[in-house]
Amino acid sequence: MRYLMTTMASDTAPDEKLFTEMAKFVEELSAAGVLLATGGLEPGGVRIASAGDEITVTDGPFAEAKEAVAGFALIEVRTKEEAIELGRRFRKIVGDGESVIQQVFGP
Repeated sequence: MRYLMTTMASDTAPDEKLFTEMAKFVEELSAAGVLLATGGLEPGGVRIASAGDEITVTDGPFAEAKEAVAGFALIEVRTKEEAIELGRRFRKIVGDGESVIQQVFGP
């Protein structure tokens, strides 16, 4: 099963220890074949909304920046519990904040 793990923006500035621990974590997951993709996301982005036949495009950044997704990891594991455990390990490395884990359906 594939899961998308996203993390919300944080006010905490990354330090050398964080980079080192994350590099080890990413290397471990990559070597195990669990990590399919990872990356950070630009803070602004573009929002596209539809209402009936009307399509609205709005450039970011947006008012609720603290709710913006700052990064992601696409993982492949056997169970939801494994995905949650990896999410717990990630949060221990990065500290206070919020992440979301969602199963990915389809090919």
